[in-house]
Amino acid sequence: MREDWIECELGDLLKLKNGFAFKASNYKTEGIPVFRIGDINDWIVSAKNAVKIEEKQIYDDFIVENGDILIAMSGATTGKFGIYNSTEKAYQNQRVGNLKLYSENALNKNFIFYLLYSLKRDIERDAYGGAQPNISGIKIEALKTKLAPLPIQRAIVSKIEALFSDLDNGIANFKKAQEQLKIYRQAVLKKAFEGELTKEWRVKTGHALSQQGLSLPTAEELLKQIKEERQNHYNQQIEDWKKAVKDWEKKGSIGKKPSKPTALSLEFDLSKTDQELKELPNNWAYITLDFATYKLGDGLHGTPKYDENGEYWFINGNNLNNGKIILKPETKKVSFAEFEKYKKDLNKDTIFVSINGTIGNVSFYNDEKVILGKSACYFNLLSSFDKNYIRWQIDSFGFMQYAVRNATGSTIKNVPLSAMRNFVFPLCSTQEQTQIVQEIESRLSVCDKMEHSINESIEKAEALRQSILKKAFEGRLLSAVEVEQCKQAADYEPASELLKKIQAEKLAKELEKKKPIVKKKGKK
Repeated sequence: MREDWIECELGDLLKLKNGFAFKASNYKTEGIPVFRIGDINDWIVSAKNAVKIEEKQIYDDFIVENGDILIAMSGATTGKFGIYNSTEKAYQNQRVGNLKLYSENALNKNFIFYLLYSLKRDIERDAYGGAQPNISGIKIEALKTKLAPLPIQRAIVSKIEALFSDLDNGIANFKKAQEQLKIYRQAVLKKAFEGELTKEWRVKTGHALSQQGLSLPTAEELLKQIKEERQNHYNQQIEDWKKAVKDWEKKGSIGKKPSKPTALSLEFDLSKTDQELKELPNNWAYITLDFATYKLGDGLHGTPKYDENGEYWFINGNNLNNGKIILKPETKKVSFAEFEKYKKDLNKDTIFVSINGTIGNVSFYNDEKVILGKSACYFNLLSSFDKNYIRWQIDSFGFMQYAVRNATGSTIKNVPLSAMRNFVFPLCSTQEQTQIVQEIESRLSVCDKMEHSINESIEKAEALRQSILKKAFEGRLLSAVEVEQCKQAADYEPASELLKKIQAEKLAKELEKKKPIVKKKGKK
């Protein structure tokens, strides 16, 4: 720290002011914007999506002014803050704190904004109270910091903004590259399922097979094979059912009699989909997802009894990611008894897909001890299908468009099982499916490496941002020449003198508040 700086507490410079408890029933379509937690994003406070309230004098103590810094005081995003850069009149809602400066003459608002930015981790670590996330104004005001002379405050802000501008441009370019990778991924999947990536493979394989007097199976042969497999699965289900009925009878017919399985349809109807069905390569055909499976169902519609000592897991759509089941710290456990009550018929050919809230997350079942919740569905594939081929179908933009079109619900989208069953995709031979998967994954593995590199670069840029702030508030960001230039400013004085002026203004404001309100006597 430089000799003309001074150590102090945040409470010497500002006070965290609480908002007003506006009633939702009073919100209007026109009026004065009311800032709630959701209006603080990316370090900016915006009135774009703010609710409105009728202007009243009783709200004047909660006006948000240009340059004010607002902070989320409770909830999942406790501690996020932003600066309001507008002259439009606005009000401050409850659960939103306004970090009001004691002096606008002795403090640069942007300097304080970046100071708070540098202290964000300290605020998140130290300013919570109780089990629920809640900002403690007292703890924030007690945080230790350093104050610089006013010309140095301005110079630091100017340099931070120049450096941050370069960082923001770099990060924007990285994010643009990420979006381009997403577009490329979808282009790869689109070409894959139009037969473009395996066009050459079909020619070579077809030629090699013809020399042996063989050929790739026709679409009709593929569908016949699938019908036979569905029939075989149904026959096996009937045998299992008969055995279960005999066991039930041997036990004295106690409890519910096992239900006879519903016959698997040997036909499917493409007319039930709203998808555009383009012309396919020879030996390909369209098929519904339901017809590609011998079982398609959803998870438990309810909540099992949790058991923190259980060995089984209750998973939902948010546990599905990139082909794997992700067990998170908050994932609930259940007992063997609960598992037995709600378990599904799962095997190595089972695929899970999230269908509620976040749509389209895909995972494979791999002997995990899990019960599936209602925000996901599962289906057991026939052996004619490569499960990775289906996984990439679900990952495609075509599926996402279809799912969103057919989803129910306004706030939280839900894809009905009927829509999942009627999703149509192209069928080709198992050999070509495997080749398609290889073509997709060889291309997307390059994307994954590039995306990993981009993410690392963004993390480094964010780390550099913190490094800039650290240097700034340790007095090491400005060069000796820049500091000397600051000292030539007409309003330069050591921070110790500045702090005295701030404290004097703070005291004056406190005394002003304590003055009794004198009411004028009306005429009789």
